[in-house]
Amino acid sequence: MKFHKEGYPTLLITILFSTIIIGIAKMAFPEFAIAHWFAYLLSGFLLIVVIQFFRHPTRQHTINENAIIAPADGAVVVIEETEETEFFKDKRIQVSIFMSPINVHVNRYPIAGDVTYAKYHAGKFLVASLPKASTENERTTVVVKHNNGKSILFRQVAGALARRIVMYSKEGDKATQCGEMGFIKFGSRVDLYLPLDTKLKVKIGDVVTGSQSVIAEF
Repeated sequence: MKFHKEGYPTLLITILFSTIIIGIAKMAFPEFAIAHWFAYLLSGFLLIVVIQFFRHPTRQHTINENAIIAPADGAVVVIEETEETEFFKDKRIQVSIFMSPINVHVNRYPIAGDVTYAKYHAGKFLVASLPKASTENERTTVVVKHNNGKSILFRQVAGALARRIVMYSKEGDKATQCGEMGFIKFGSRVDLYLPLDTKLKVKIGDVVTGSQSVIAEF
């Protein structure tokens, strides 16, 4: 199990905070062992949370030229036909995957192709499950054009806990299916906007695994 590079600043801050807490407990309450143990337990808990959240497991990726692979771990919370207003400006099938704080938060390309659009949007931090989070929260939008000529859009959406979205994509990049394209810190969701003739392979409530589960087929 690897530790993701995006977690190093948070890990250093957590170690520093833990050291301070333990030092204060020992100086302020030198005779009270229970205070020392509380500081140790709190520090250990924080370190475990950070290490768990930023874990980066090694996986066998599902590579399928005709398939759209899950870009993130989590539960499918939305499947609906909707108007995509930022790039396509037409009707698409929206599939949303909600990531809880205990999920792996690495985000990956669902298909291979050319990155034709990549943009970061500052915004609010509403609960990620709300429909308006897709257009009002901090978010990124990436469009990849497949070799078959069809394009899909996927969007990283920050949630109530998330305060930083990391996007590695740039316009002109070559996307590799299941290749790493970003990271969302502390829980959120990823929206996919697919062509209307896409054949869905998931339903609401399904739990999917990033880089492994098939969301749909062209």
